[in-house]
Amino acid sequence: MSIIEYTTKGRIAIFTINRPEAMGALNIEALKQLQKNLLDFRDNDELWVGIIAGTGNKVFSAGMDAKEYLPFAKSTAGKPWQRPEGILRGHHLWKPLIAACNGATLGGGLELALACDIIIASQNASFGLPEVKLGICPGGGGTQRLPRAIPVHLAAEMLFTGKTIDAQEAYRIGLINKVVPIDDLMSEATKLAENMCELGPLAMRTAKEVMYRGLSMSLDDGLQLEDDFQKYVFSTRDFAEGIAAFREKRKPKFEGK
Repeated sequence: MSIIEYTTKGRIAIFTINRPEAMGALNIEALKQLQKNLLDFRDNDELWVGIIAGTGNKVFSAGMDAKEYLPFAKSTAGKPWQRPEGILRGHHLWKPLIAACNGATLGGGLELALACDIIIASQNASFGLPEVKLGICPGGGGTQRLPRAIPVHLAAEMLFTGKTIDAQEAYRIGLINKVVPIDDLMSEATKLAENMCELGPLAMRTAKEVMYRGLSMSLDDGLQLEDDFQKYVFSTRDFAEGIAAFREKRKPKFEGK
């Protein structure tokens, strides 16, 4: 049985962490499967939006499998090429990703959610980066993505103390987009994904790429990047279809071309 179940529903790719007996902990094999599946999603023109979900109603992912990963990380110190690539690091995945957090979202689990673009959580979800309690530092993007998602002083508190917060607090500080009852979580995430699949896929990918790349640029450089990419969007068939549909007062039929 795959640890990361990879299924599709129309144009939606669904990645389910299926390791409830280990609280959704990600071991080396899980990271390899996730990387392989995400690359397939990236390169499949028929798939436009992705959802990453957990199993059951208690845990999204409790992070890395400490018993397996920590000795492995120590043995490969200075040899990063021997490890699976970091979560979405260097993949250039510009298709939108939604995290559906169904419970405890800790350590590498939170880093995985932070690597997504939109986070929807169940009311029983919790979030934290407890690595410092084990004497280690987050290594899956947490030190970089968290302070870009919430105010730096709040990120510092979570990173330096290993503090865990509940779903309502995560929503209050802007870490997540929405809190819903656990029974509604996947339907809400799927509904959002389906709505996004009605929109121009190339336009969404362009917006995502320009947004994230612009975060590390000056405003002037970011605006120039936006202008450069806008020229590409104007050249697509989807743009022509969107304009034609607007003029004809009908729903556009985008193709991703």
